[in-house]
Amino acid sequence: MVSPAMVLSLRGVQVVFSIIVLGLTAFIVSEYVNWSPASVDFMLFTSIWTLLVLIYLTLAPSRFPRAAHKFAIMGVEALTMLFWFAAFVAVATYWADQWWAGRGTFYNCGITAIVFSALTWVTFVATLGLAARGSPRSDATGPNMAGV
Repeated sequence: MVSPAMVLSLRGVQVVFSIIVLGLTAFIVSEYVNWSPASVDFMLFTSIWTLLVLIYLTLAPSRFPRAAHKFAIMGVEALTMLFWFAAFVAVATYWADQWWAGRGTFYNCGITAIVFSALTWVTFVATLGLAARGSPRSDATGPNMAGV
């Protein structure tokens, strides 16, 4: 059985890492004059998406149990995990293809955002695995299909 304290601690790590990535990608986007790369924009979106999703994932099981169906939680976890995977791979690919003169603060912010995005993806892999195993609060059953 999964400890709620363990899930809550993973959620805390996800919040902190998402805020770090949000700040780093917001800095990167602000440094571009006319446009920013779509991959960096997607990483910015993913960090904002994650903060909104984490509100749902932490409040729904305790405050709104009807909205916390185990398949809904797994779906949100899986979608967010895929977003983080796509974001860090896309930015890493873009960052590797660029020529960086001096490799200063701008370059280092991109590398740091990639690393924290990969770590956030790992935490979502872990919480998706925990959601798939079942948690103490995920005892909701699906719709009654008898007679259908």
